[in-house]
Amino acid sequence: MPAKQAIARSLLINGTCLRCIRRTTAPRRRAVRLLSTTTLRRDGIAAQEIDFDKLPPPDPTKARIIPTSPSYFTTFPEYTDDLVHLEYLSKKFSAVPSLTPAAAPRVTWKTLGQYRTQVRELVSPSKYNKVVRALQQLNRIHPALMPPEVKRQIEIHRRAIDPLANKAAPGEIDEFGRAQAQGRRKSSRATVFLVEGEGEVLINGKNLAEAFGRIHDRESAIWALKATGRTDKYNIWATVHGGGTTGQAESITLAVAKALMVHEPALKPALRRAGCVTRDPRRVERKKPGRLKARKMPTWVKR
Repeated sequence: MPAKQAIARSLLINGTCLRCIRRTTAPRRRAVRLLSTTTLRRDGIAAQEIDFDKLPPPDPTKARIIPTSPSYFTTFPEYTDDLVHLEYLSKKFSAVPSLTPAAAPRVTWKTLGQYRTQVRELVSPSKYNKVVRALQQLNRIHPALMPPEVKRQIEIHRRAIDPLANKAAPGEIDEFGRAQAQGRRKSSRATVFLVEGEGEVLINGKNLAEAFGRIHDRESAIWALKATGRTDKYNIWATVHGGGTTGQAESITLAVAKALMVHEPALKPALRRAGCVTRDPRRVERKKPGRLKARKMPTWVKR
């Protein structure tokens, strides 16, 4: 004991701790992981093998109903199934020869309201556009090579009444050589009789300068003849009522173009390029309550 105390005292005097010496000199022991190859313990924990032949018959009242559609729990299951099927057909027959969009047969698809009734879901317009794009891609397949399942899908989504089949009755020239046509613009309605002549214009019993004071309105009234170079070949007799001068002049333009196509049907492409064939549906927007005009708001004053 005195010898050990003397050694410890000498170490303390030198600034060395006995515990530090033990920590540094003692060898470190590594953790040894014991591996067992016996299966006794594992066999005792594992469940026994199930023999399905000895199981009792299942109770139908406890069965879980599985929906037929894989997208049953989505927002629009029927729409999703329809879109997925159309996209599947597009990928499946992508290698089949197809036509250009301009050469493909024209098909009028169902409207958004009709499609909502078909799938019984409130489908948004953006989602329905995806269906239409997929149908247009399938419709470009060559008609001679179109598979039956693609034809079936096109017939399902085709509109029952095709508006493209409705054609206007052809105009006729009466015994006096006149072609009659009507035109509308805003609140104006014009009836025009076009006959071959020297280029005279009579509107409501007045000549062109008396009927319209503005030069722009005068040119608009005879724009169909001016665009085709027929100003000095036909006479115009028109009756127009309703609206203002601009609406009346543009309604005469449409009526003259229709009557001119009765005399010369080959001028339709030229008249279409001149913008005389299509009826302009624009109207003045109504005034809203609380506003000065259709959209103009009163001046905001802070105090």
